Amino acid sequence: MAKRRTPITPEDLEQIVTPSQPQVSPDGNTVLFSRRHAGPKNTAVTNLWAVDIDGGKPRIMTSGDKDGHGRWSPDGSQIALISGRDGAAPQIRLLPAHGGESRALTSLPEGTISGFKWSPDGTQIAFMWREEDPEWTAQAKKEREAAGGSTPPRVITSAWYKLDGDGYFLQRRFVLKVIDVATGKIRTLWDKDGIGFFSYDWSPDSRTIAVTTVRGHNAIFRWEKTELRLITVATGKSKCLDWLPKGPKDTVTWSPDGKWLAWSGREGEDGTYGTDNLELWICQPSKKGSARCISNKTDYCLMAATLGDTAEVNFQASIQWTPDSKALLVRVGWHGESNIMRFNRRGGAPTPLTSGRCIHDPENQSSDGSVLTVMIDSPTSPPDVYIMDPRPGKDHTLTRLTTCNAELLRTRMFAKPTRYWATAEDGTRIETWMLKPPGIKNPRRRPAVLQIHGGPHAQYGYSFFHEFQCQAAKGWVVVYSNPRGSKGYGRDFCHAIRGNWGSADWVDIRAVIDWMKQRPEIDPKRMAIMGGSYGGYMTNWAMGHTNEFACAITDRCVSNLVSMGGNSDFIDKPDGYFPGNFWNKPEALWNSSPIRFAHKWKTPTLVIHSEGDLRCNIEQAEQVWAALQLRKVPSRFVRYPESTSHGFSRGGPSDLRIHRLHEILNWLDRYIGSGKKKR
Repeated sequence: MAKRRTPITPEDLEQIVTPSQPQVSPDGNTVLFSRRHAGPKNTAVTNLWAVDIDGGKPRIMTSGDKDGHGRWSPDGSQIALISGRDGAAPQIRLLPAHGGESRALTSLPEGTISGFKWSPDGTQIAFMWREEDPEWTAQAKKEREAAGGSTPPRVITSAWYKLDGDGYFLQRRFVLKVIDVATGKIRTLWDKDGIGFFSYDWSPDSRTIAVTTVRGHNAIFRWEKTELRLITVATGKSKCLDWLPKGPKDTVTWSPDGKWLAWSGREGEDGTYGTDNLELWICQPSKKGSARCISNKTDYCLMAATLGDTAEVNFQASIQWTPDSKALLVRVGWHGESNIMRFNRRGGAPTPLTSGRCIHDPENQSSDGSVLTVMIDSPTSPPDVYIMDPRPGKDHTLTRLTTCNAELLRTRMFAKPTRYWATAEDGTRIETWMLKPPGIKNPRRRPAVLQIHGGPHAQYGYSFFHEFQCQAAKGWVVVYSNPRGSKGYGRDFCHAIRGNWGSADWVDIRAVIDWMKQRPEIDPKRMAIMGGSYGGYMTNWAMGHTNEFACAITDRCVSNLVSMGGNSDFIDKPDGYFPGNFWNKPEALWNSSPIRFAHKWKTPTLVIHSEGDLRCNIEQAEQVWAALQLRKVPSRFVRYPESTSHGFSRGGPSDLRIHRLHEILNWLDRYIGSGKKKR
């Protein structure tokens, strides 16, 4: 007899297994992938696994608790990986492809490895590495504690010294190093990047590495100065393609025939994150003036990320050449979906290779291009590994290789979203989704939660959201949408709120609220509003512009754009995204600040924030809390420790993530009640 399905709970977070980064072997027979699951004492265990493409049970390949980023050697005989096993500094290790014990290739001091790439001939590996500041190593801390010394000050000489989720790196920057696989000899190839966000790729002959880089002090403010340089591996000498258009450049990729370079970028002074579309560019490095954009006939943005709380959210563009160098496979976010498209090198309309209401995230191809690995997740299923044949004229049917959460999917009920469109007063249509409580036929007059996404330049859509499912399981209707400012609807839709938050975005949210009030499934007197990051911003804004919600939850929020201008990890440039600046021309920032309307706040509010948030400093929440208390608004402030960051709801310790979910559910239950209709 089949086991009866039960509602999903916050505690089920620890049951979710997350595969990622599938890599097909060069011969196309085996797929390697990382697999993360909850470990003892709130740890996350990551191993490498493999599965044959013709079926069979996935098998574990490594025994370390922090083994990831597995990559096949070009001949398929061995696998390189990054391992931080036993709490030691991360190192690159080599594992025989047929199995066995891995061996350390590097013995680097304490620091951070940010990925690596094999040379096409298999003799070298290039990798990004940043050494830890000597005063902040684990050994230095141990010696201070033994001597009774105080924690040292952080001495800073650059505007770019911290990054949320990465911590305080002060003046340290990632450098590009190359290691000889046979001898283990390491040398530095590029150490002049001023930010540490550079991308790189090997030429097919393994003689040259292309690098996108911004040099100079405070380079974080000079994205238009991004260079594409060619570095001769043998000598370290570099040449700048100084004839390329000015603007940010990232994810540089060399064509297999060695004649072309592709990258994601745009012209202008913004970084890769912005309201204009991030586009696909190519050039022939040997031909001056050959640069051209091959996606500008579309309205797609290569940075249209779809948010979720289980899979990694990747804001970086995904670009890879086909083996014949005639086309590129690119991930495109559009209307809540994420699909793979083929862009012909000669131009023209792209060809979609996937479709459907889910998230398709491409990884790599076999040598002959007959196998492409893809990660797929959907609103009712966490991500799994798939493969497809992406070649023209072939059947693009996706084949599933893993079912990492089969038991959870078999025993839990999941809400499936229904898509709707709300219409704003100016005629703008806002794509909106509703999750109805699972197991209840034709729900009527239920409590409802309006979720607002972060970014703001991202999108909600067809990804798996454990948090949403937990709320629907309580009997509440969950509504989420993509108001103006979201990605996935073209440049003008996204650009509509640049320099003026709380304008067209609020018009659209207002339309969604009015739509909710008319729905037969929703009790308009028992509606809640919540969101994180920019979603917290819009929650704060809504509290100052309507009293229609029974309660609010503002999570890792933005409240005062003036104070945030100088304390976020990304400092606001004068007359950049917002006109003016945050010292003597703060008018635009202040006009868009929700705290300006705190005198109107009456909605009972739960405030959630992490003390380690370097993106939206916790003082943003403290201002909200102070105003709520002074105004005697029922409120509760939950501060998570400094060890957590802005993105902790997606990747923090499981016990704290579960605690957060219960705080949310308890607050909602207190003010909008259970799913049962009140008498």
